Amino acid sequence: MPLEDWQYDIGGVIIGAGTSVQVRETAGLGRPPVRDADVDQPSMDGQFAGPDYWAGRQVQIDAAIRIPGDPAACHDVIAQIQAATDAAAVRLVGGQGLALRIKRPGRPVKQLTVRARRIEPEFKQVIHGFVPLDMEFLAHDPTFYADDTTTSEVPLGWLTGGGFAAPVVAPIFVQDGSVAADRPGWVTNNGDADAWPILRVTGPCANVTILHVASGRSLALPTLNLAAGRWIEIDTRPGYRTVTWDNGGNASAYLSPASRIDLFSLPPGISEMRWTAFDNTNTARLRVTWRDAYIAL
Repeated sequence: MPLEDWQYDIGGVIIGAGTSVQVRETAGLGRPPVRDADVDQPSMDGQFAGPDYWAGRQVQIDAAIRIPGDPAACHDVIAQIQAATDAAAVRLVGGQGLALRIKRPGRPVKQLTVRARRIEPEFKQVIHGFVPLDMEFLAHDPTFYADDTTTSEVPLGWLTGGGFAAPVVAPIFVQDGSVAADRPGWVTNNGDADAWPILRVTGPCANVTILHVASGRSLALPTLNLAAGRWIEIDTRPGYRTVTWDNGGNASAYLSPASRIDLFSLPPGISEMRWTAFDNTNTARLRVTWRDAYIAL
């Protein structure tokens, strides 16, 4: 759903410029709060500076519903916002949130995944069609993300080393499925913060390892054996970080103990991805899906 400048999308409900809900002020879109680990230096002045971590981002929206002479329509708007923010599929499921999308002049639409913490209308003047509305949302992950997802699909190549090197000299050796094949792939995070991909491997293949070349970080599933058409998905996003089957079942037991989902991010810029597996049909696929990530709005 496209947004115009100075508009907000709260779980599908558009407010802001050109709507009946005027946004007067928004707070919490700058630097997120910090969880510091500073400690006092014993028997000395000052403190030792520990690592600083971002806390959840609290976004506060000061708005007002203006529908002159129609108090029923004001109540309808409030009901729409409450329905969007109180859905059981979000409120009662750990890790789930709703999209808060924001459009600023000269900037692309960016979004946060949030939970509603306050939806408080003031009904004193509702008879005149005017209702001040205070809203507060908590983004457990304070990073801004692109509105659209990006997907890159990487097939498994049979050719050793990823291809031929000129000059080609006979005999030419190709793999027959007894050796894990590998093929490089490239993904680009156009933002300026680490992005967190969703990795889906579709069979037939076995003994899968996914490698982020620059960092050397890998996710290995050494005992995995995927039948043709079945897939397994590794979700590295903060608040999710799961390994699931195509039927929704938990597949985290296949991930090796040394594999760190919480560290497998895509830094800003271009990243080379490689994956290895056994597949003698050349039909297995790795699909990488991510949203560009940004420090600022």
